[in-house]
Amino acid sequence: MGRRSRGRRLQQQQQQQRPGGAEDSAEGGGKRNDASWEGGYPEIIKENKLFEHYYQELKIVPEGEWDQFMAALREPLPATLRITGYKSHAKEILHCLKNKYFKELEDLEVDGQKVEVPQPLSWYPEELAWHTNLSRKILRKSPQLEKFHQFLVSETESGNISRQEAVSMIPPLLLNAHPHHKILDMCAAPGSKTAQLIEMLHADMRVPFPEGFVIANDVDNKRCYLLVHQAKRLSSPCIMVVNHDASCIPRLQMDVNGRKEILFYDRILCDVPCSGDGTMRKNIDVWKKWTTLNSLQLHGLQLRIATRGAEQLVEGGRMVYSTCSLNPIEDEAVIASLLEKSEGALELADVSSELPGLKWMPGLSQWKVMTKDGQWFAEWDDVPRGRHTQIRPTMFPPRDPEKLQAMHLEHCLRILPHHQNTGGFFVAVLVKKCSMPWNKRPPKPQGESADPRAPLQPSPSDPTVGSTSDPSELEGKTGTSDTEMTERTGNLENNGSKKDGVCGLQVDLCHPHSLLSPPPSKKMKLFGFKEDPFVFIPEDDPLFPPIQKFYALDPSFPKMNLLTRTTEGKKRQLYMVSKELRNVLLNNSERMKVINTGIKVWCRNNSGEEFDCAFRLAQEGIYTLYPFINSRIITVSIEDVKILLTQENPFFRKLSSETYSQAKDMAKGSVVLKYEPDPTKPDTLRCPIVLCGWRGKASIRTFVPKNERLHYLRMMGLEVSAEKKKDGAAQMDESTASPVPPDGEAAAEPGAEQPASPGASTSSDPAGAGPPR
Repeated sequence: MGRRSRGRRLQQQQQQQRPGGAEDSAEGGGKRNDASWEGGYPEIIKENKLFEHYYQELKIVPEGEWDQFMAALREPLPATLRITGYKSHAKEILHCLKNKYFKELEDLEVDGQKVEVPQPLSWYPEELAWHTNLSRKILRKSPQLEKFHQFLVSETESGNISRQEAVSMIPPLLLNAHPHHKILDMCAAPGSKTAQLIEMLHADMRVPFPEGFVIANDVDNKRCYLLVHQAKRLSSPCIMVVNHDASCIPRLQMDVNGRKEILFYDRILCDVPCSGDGTMRKNIDVWKKWTTLNSLQLHGLQLRIATRGAEQLVEGGRMVYSTCSLNPIEDEAVIASLLEKSEGALELADVSSELPGLKWMPGLSQWKVMTKDGQWFAEWDDVPRGRHTQIRPTMFPPRDPEKLQAMHLEHCLRILPHHQNTGGFFVAVLVKKCSMPWNKRPPKPQGESADPRAPLQPSPSDPTVGSTSDPSELEGKTGTSDTEMTERTGNLENNGSKKDGVCGLQVDLCHPHSLLSPPPSKKMKLFGFKEDPFVFIPEDDPLFPPIQKFYALDPSFPKMNLLTRTTEGKKRQLYMVSKELRNVLLNNSERMKVINTGIKVWCRNNSGEEFDCAFRLAQEGIYTLYPFINSRIITVSIEDVKILLTQENPFFRKLSSETYSQAKDMAKGSVVLKYEPDPTKPDTLRCPIVLCGWRGKASIRTFVPKNERLHYLRMMGLEVSAEKKKDGAAQMDESTASPVPPDGEAAAEPGAEQPASPGASTSSDPAGAGPPR
């Protein structure tokens, strides 16, 4: 009997054993739902005496504020949202929110509670983040708020709004990233902070390929796909999702003028796994599960991740360490230990003036350690030997008062829930002044091999040590500085037999560091699903010239950055990455497990041979491609846009004469539909729009995802009724996957372009069937 069959049989037996069987069980579930704090769960008593005793003893809350602190923790967390700042129409969304949806919330009462009009977060730039007193439960359940909730859901799917906890927005802001920065997000899932970083790269939307990039990592293979979904909404060619243990994430290399150089990151976000007691307002299970044991068990992992991040930071770079825990064992203890072992290579930055309006408490300089049964220890020497596996010396403050004072732990920020009606949070900003001390050790004695390619003799304690042909192993074995490592790496030879332009994956190299010196490297086993390869299009590939001719692509178009996800058969989807990410992919295929990268820019038409070009444009990548396209562009009016987005296959005669005159002499096939705002009509949509379309025999249709269509219609003042949305969504969701799955390629992403109007029935995509009439 298979595992699933056993599971089903066990479930049936449990239902039969319950009084009244499954039907009564469901009915009982309904009764519990009525009495619960949130649907389907019995009410949890928001009390934990050990929690109160612990934090009162540590004095993390100012005197006289304890009652307000606890009262805030027992209240549901208010809903917060953030408008994605890099979209050219962010101001339009803000205008729509303020003048339509927020106005409709005025004087509204839900369950006897007056709805407060959302207010901007005082410390978030340009009014792009807002909060309301509405809990997520009320937003989801209340009929009066259905239109507002539908708006939030749809705009979130389109990538125009992110429903993100307020305190979660702080670390990316303090990272102070710019478009040219190479950024590593070490523990990135579910991806809301990653999205902020991508927005910072695209601060100037006129630049399709910023110099910088974001590598977003997570140890959990399944959560990596959630991360991909978040990142895909922003349609950036500068994001790569990888799957590694952050505490031993491999050191990568890049080709710089023909030399292999170690990749050091300008910015690193280190939002580590934590006990999460700052999230009690939304994760109410924490009330009954909280114990100090969680923090004691996580401290070592948090320190290893932070150490690994510091090693990969460039000199002068900035790393933000953050947790959603209030516990100093996970917060100040990790920072103090990292500063101590860095021996001056790292220092805490004073960021107190960088987010005016944010209320925070300075970091602690003294704290104690408590076991899960309530026993306190003030110093490491007090800890009995039997507790040494659970409690470590790095959990205590430094003994030397001068050393402690020089660390400036007061520069850390602790956010308390009652100060600005948020969750609890901790954040520290570190700046790297020079190489970490274990990279400054003197070189090996002359009797030992100086050739980095020479194999090392394995020791009994490290049976996994092999050759040092991987530059990431140099850092832990040769004791060279960051600069010397870069020079050494430039002399390495690539002995791999991998095919040119094909990026596969093999094994990952791990080398976490101890407090004193880094141990030898270990190999990490591969886990999760095997991904399709990333195959760059060769320069002489016959596939590209017809595309280049059909769309009259500019000579500056970086065709070397085009890739597919298959080595065999027809190429059905073409993706694009920035040249920097191409460099990373080609030089690290054996070191890292890449889950996803690139944006889809072209899709093959099954009947493409009938036209001059077998590939049609994809909406996902149109804003990246558009600056290079010089043909097949139709300029449309605002009225044309409304018709194209609300009618499935409008005939030419329904469009303006200007649009018809541009389209009539065009050959059938994919087109770009461009709307430019009219400066003489200030009341119309003020941001440009670029849509993918198809010029048929006598009509034009758009290929735009459902939620993106609804977004543009809202920006133009049109609202599709909830009933229409539901009916249309049901029909459109059936065709979100590609009608003809790509051979040998990854499955189509959810939310693929759909030609139907919000209330109309859908016909199939020309990529899967024939073109429109």
